Amino acid sequence: MAAAAATHTEWPTSAEDYQIIEKVGQVMKAYCRPKDTYVAIKIMDLEKITTSFEDIRVREIHAVPYCWTLQRGGGGHRTTDAVCLSIRSFVYKDQLWLVMQLMNKGSCLHAMNILKKKGFGEGMKEELCAVILRETLQGLQYFHENGQIHRDIKAGNILLDGDGNVLIADFGVSGWMMEGGDRRKNRQTFVGTPCWMAPEVMEQVRGYDYKADIWSFGITALELAKGYAPYARYQPMKVVHIHIEYCPFLPQIWTFVMLICQIYRSILCVLLLTLQEDPPSLRSYDDDGSGHQFSRHFKDMVRLCLQKDPAK
Repeated sequence: MAAAAATHTEWPTSAEDYQIIEKVGQVMKAYCRPKDTYVAIKIMDLEKITTSFEDIRVREIHAVPYCWTLQRGGGGHRTTDAVCLSIRSFVYKDQLWLVMQLMNKGSCLHAMNILKKKGFGEGMKEELCAVILRETLQGLQYFHENGQIHRDIKAGNILLDGDGNVLIADFGVSGWMMEGGDRRKNRQTFVGTPCWMAPEVMEQVRGYDYKADIWSFGITALELAKGYAPYARYQPMKVVHIHIEYCPFLPQIWTFVMLICQIYRSILCVLLLTLQEDPPSLRSYDDDGSGHQFSRHFKDMVRLCLQKDPAK
């Protein structure tokens, strides 16, 4: 198969040129006929997107071609191979199609689930964590240097392929710090996933900047090491993952209301733990300490990332 290495403008913008094969995680694996290669396509319903189409179009103009140029080394900028960028985007009927590089081994979260099923326990060895985190950090550095923050770094958004490449994906909640890429400007948008969310994002007092990604990076390091994020297995959090079946004794609407209340209770629990407790570490996990062993350097790295005061 031809490699997906053509320029941004050469990729087709017609849905007929892509043969959808199967769903892989949150994207569709597809075959691009004109390019003779496989790609991933994220399909979004425009009617369900709260952002105006004009905002989406502006974001595409700024992000996709610009980042594609940076990735390919154009314009004299530093390059990186650690960011999963959109190859092409176009509108088909009432859908927005984002064509991306296919990472056929799925996410790190998927890989950890497979390792657990195969009897290798939870989490990954430090050597493997180090490789994944190094590539992730390079991707974050690239993004921050060019004026963006990811805001949802976690194992589920770090993708792998058969050649051992590691890419950051899902920039659905990413944001430009400001025109020109000034990292000093603070944002005050409440986005992300609670267990990985930085304290300054939760507080919504001083605002936050690219350093919020560093906190999420530290939480992701713990997630890779132990198999799950801190606080993810506290009893209230478990209700986020359960499926409540229809109860014949209650109207269906009240079953739904109960689920929503439980989810909000779970989120509040994580927010309070993050804001009131000391920053998490390997010792925060409620286990017997067995499993993979980690060096002092790994523990120090996590400690430096998980500083509640962003100024440190």
